[in-house]
Amino acid sequence: MERRNSTNQESSEPFVANDSSLRNNRVIPQLLTSVPALNDAASYLSETTSLFTRCFMDYSEPAFTGFGSQEMVTFGSAETRGSSASNAASSSGGDLAVCRPSQPSVDAPLLHEGLSRTLSRKSSNSSSAATNSDDLSEGSSAQILSTNISPNGISIFQGLIERVRRTVRGSADDIGWLQRASHMPPVEDQTDRFVEIIDDIRHGLHGLPNSMVYLLVPGLFSNHGPLYFVNTKTSFSKMGLACHIAKIHSEASVEKNSREIKDYIEEIYWGSRKRVLLLGHSKGGVDAAAALSMYWTDLKDKVAGLVLAQSPYGGSPIASDILREGQLGDYVNIRKLMETLICKVIKGDMQALEDLTYERRKEFLSKYHLPRELPVVSFRTEASISPAVLATLSRVAHAELPTFSASQPAATFPVVMPLGAVMAACAQLLQIRYGEKSDGLVTCRDAEVPGSVVVRPKRKLDHAWMVYSELNDNPSEADASQVCEALLTLLVEMGQRKRHELSNKDE
Repeated sequence: MERRNSTNQESSEPFVANDSSLRNNRVIPQLLTSVPALNDAASYLSETTSLFTRCFMDYSEPAFTGFGSQEMVTFGSAETRGSSASNAASSSGGDLAVCRPSQPSVDAPLLHEGLSRTLSRKSSNSSSAATNSDDLSEGSSAQILSTNISPNGISIFQGLIERVRRTVRGSADDIGWLQRASHMPPVEDQTDRFVEIIDDIRHGLHGLPNSMVYLLVPGLFSNHGPLYFVNTKTSFSKMGLACHIAKIHSEASVEKNSREIKDYIEEIYWGSRKRVLLLGHSKGGVDAAAALSMYWTDLKDKVAGLVLAQSPYGGSPIASDILREGQLGDYVNIRKLMETLICKVIKGDMQALEDLTYERRKEFLSKYHLPRELPVVSFRTEASISPAVLATLSRVAHAELPTFSASQPAATFPVVMPLGAVMAACAQLLQIRYGEKSDGLVTCRDAEVPGSVVVRPKRKLDHAWMVYSELNDNPSEADASQVCEALLTLLVEMGQRKRHELSNKDE
């Protein structure tokens, strides 16, 4: 009765991806033991597999001492059989140990009883083995000759368990790893000051100096979005500010783009003698940060600060789940689809997506890190998952209609895509599976750079909103160009404060 109550208590525990019980390496034992039927099935399968591998010998190979050496295996009463099978199952190690049965008697060992009786009948017919026959029929156990071969059945089952574990866990252990690292500096929340700057901008008060050059670094697939950052650049130009959009191959690797950004910064500096403020969106922020991390000795006198807007600085669960073995890419061919899209259709490099996985980001950040004297602002948002987002359309390009008269201007109409709906679906997926808030592609925790000033707006903004305007923009809210201006203004203020702190420290 006590055992039944404990089983009911275990089965009533909710299996939620964000639960603390899933944040350790014991996810599969808890998963199996929390479902009685699954636990019994796993126990039976492990014992049966173990007994089959011991009963059926491979006579085609001679026995030898070591891995294939022969041993005498004893099967006795029900209790002995249960303990033997349990030991065989637990000896395989790892996750298979959870399949140890709670009761000593199972149905699988009955196969050995029949085998023992058959051996007894055959032995009784031989006069030279009469004594052994009596011992086999009267004794409580039977000794059979078996080959200690590799338990293929157990290996297959253990591999299945490991595959299930990888599929269930996904990126749960990786999300927010930067915040859990003990050696990383803390962030500083300046959302309130950001809101004040936005309010000033909407009332016509602009604080960006024209003594600097503003470089916008686009993200993945930006080469195929003609309006990427265009509204922001146009707005800056109207204010008399020097603004450029970095012409990089957005589908190239982070290392390749970092070299191109370095060259771009040096070209701007030597042409204008003005320091550069960078704003990178999505992968563009990762590329810009990599350029400053790897070539800081060459750029420290030419760069005034960096803004990372919705950038997967710690990695992206979407990229990791697509490329990681045993995840979504294995079941619906998303990995093959992405390879075809990036490598063959748009002539890019698959490493551009691989560089955004948690494994690659951990490897890169272990070698390179942003200099502490560099002012850095992180901007992270949360996408809306309300049904109203399904009707949201983003303007990604303009198309011109042919004209039959040279005197008449060409008529244009916007090319729209339901990017808001796609981002909402991805954000809902990450919320359900990992319990993490995100902009649809990047979780909030992975977008915060350690040691930076962080902006966490309450307004729901998806990953595409920063660079593509919506058809139904709310005029009472700030648009993307105003948000970029506010982020850069906050960066300028932060740079001034850092220089003041450094000067006081030198004195």
